[in-house]
Amino acid sequence: MAGLILGPLLRYVGEREATVWVETDAPCAVEVLGCTQRTFGVAGHHYALVHVTGLEPGTSTAYEVLLDGERVWPLDDGGWPASTIRTQGGRPLLLAWGSCRVTAPDHPPHSLPKDEHPDGREVDALRLLAEHMRDGEQETWPDGLILLGDQVYADEVPPEVRDFIRSRRDPEVPPGETVADFEEYTQLYRTAWSDPPIRWLLSTVASAMVFDDHDVHDDWNTSRDWVEEMRATGWWDDRIVGGFATYWLYQHMGNLSPQHLAQDDLYAQLRDAEDGEAVLREFAFAADREVAGTRWSYCRDYGGTRLVMLDSRAGRVLDPPDERSMLDPAEWEWFEEHITGDFDHLLIGTSLPFLLTHGLQSLEAWNEAVCNGAWGKTAARVGEQIRQAVDLEHWAAFGSSLDRIHHNVERVGTAANAPASIVALSGDVHHAYLAQVGFKPGTGMRSAVYQATCSPFRNPLDNRERSMIRFACSRAGKRLGDLLLRSAGVEKPKVRWRFRQGPYFDNQVCFLELDGRSARLRLQKTALRAEGTDDEGYGLETVFERPLT
Repeated sequence: MAGLILGPLLRYVGEREATVWVETDAPCAVEVLGCTQRTFGVAGHHYALVHVTGLEPGTSTAYEVLLDGERVWPLDDGGWPASTIRTQGGRPLLLAWGSCRVTAPDHPPHSLPKDEHPDGREVDALRLLAEHMRDGEQETWPDGLILLGDQVYADEVPPEVRDFIRSRRDPEVPPGETVADFEEYTQLYRTAWSDPPIRWLLSTVASAMVFDDHDVHDDWNTSRDWVEEMRATGWWDDRIVGGFATYWLYQHMGNLSPQHLAQDDLYAQLRDAEDGEAVLREFAFAADREVAGTRWSYCRDYGGTRLVMLDSRAGRVLDPPDERSMLDPAEWEWFEEHITGDFDHLLIGTSLPFLLTHGLQSLEAWNEAVCNGAWGKTAARVGEQIRQAVDLEHWAAFGSSLDRIHHNVERVGTAANAPASIVALSGDVHHAYLAQVGFKPGTGMRSAVYQATCSPFRNPLDNRERSMIRFACSRAGKRLGDLLLRSAGVEKPKVRWRFRQGPYFDNQVCFLELDGRSARLRLQKTALRAEGTDDEGYGLETVFERPLT
């Protein structure tokens, strides 16, 4: 009899259909609510994405998972409500979102702050979200969970994966105690998503995901020099092939709607193959070497709200350096097409924020100019070293791409059918903030425009790093940034932005509530509850709540 290794994960949910993802330990037929899909195999692993149909709009339906007719989910461990599919329609939309979740045990030292122990990551905000949902009313549950990168850390593995690595190869040989290949990636996902609260959360809240650097390697695709250095190692090809292959299986496949999956050639090939390992490896290698032609970005609609998820990592154009772009030409066209339409709200999901603190924004723009030769060839080489050492590779370090984003936001926000709000949802930077964006007077902007950033779920900065961010937010940091821009001949940004909230540095999760043309943002952090109450222990505490429209 086949067994359930991982899942179920509720992925796409519409008004009348949904998809449910599983990994099993043997080939089998997977059934959810009377809808069946056979698994397909890749390198001895077995996966299925069940297309559930026949649902009604605005309803809540509990479900079980059967493998070859035998019930394997829910587990008989009690304590958690039934996994539920809540279809779109008939209620305001509530989205939970954020990024950056290091997988680690919940007991000390992993539950301590970094300044108290080097392994400290404090308490997992997603775990507390699951517990809050378990103890609350279903009407308060989020309808969607947007995971904006670093769902797994290939370069910072949990103890279970470290033990697995040691059992199969010499950790003294590069890449050491970090993920080396497809098989080790599968163990990383298994560890990250097997904790009972996380497993139930992902089985009940429809998730949309995109990767960031740590899903593959810290500072992934920073520059052409970085890429050439990594490809020159003896281990990079297996790492990147394993990273792309497992990302497609564990994250990207479920991002797609049933209609898009029906048109996906790779999905069809894998389902038809006796073992899809060779097919997937070929695809993954090409995705790394040939950026154009592979699109990881995708679109989801939630009633009158459109979410466009942008890949700001794998699709970068880095050659030649002075023509850096976050997206290749075809993906730019796709993006510009999909942000055009009649929406109440437009959400642009990208792991890297468009707008940072003013000091950091200026530093990255200055560094790009220096790397492109503003101070000469010698300074350009030093600038490249600084770029890699200080992680200067956000949108501000791809200036032409950022200008194009600003132009498109202005185009959409000044249209006759402009959405009530345009909100960029981002993570990566390990602090949270809300910045309101302003365009030049006379542009006729009709939409409220914001950069909203929430990070981390679990991986807070230490006190030294927090002090650096606070300085970058200060007037002194802004003045220093302005000096750097002038010294390299860089124009000031075409838009202005002001921090309305933040920065905040705790483990945290953010919520966006959308009801018709209104929008409201709420940030919650992990916090220790008061002693002597019925709710002792850790919980989620609201940091701020603010209307956006």
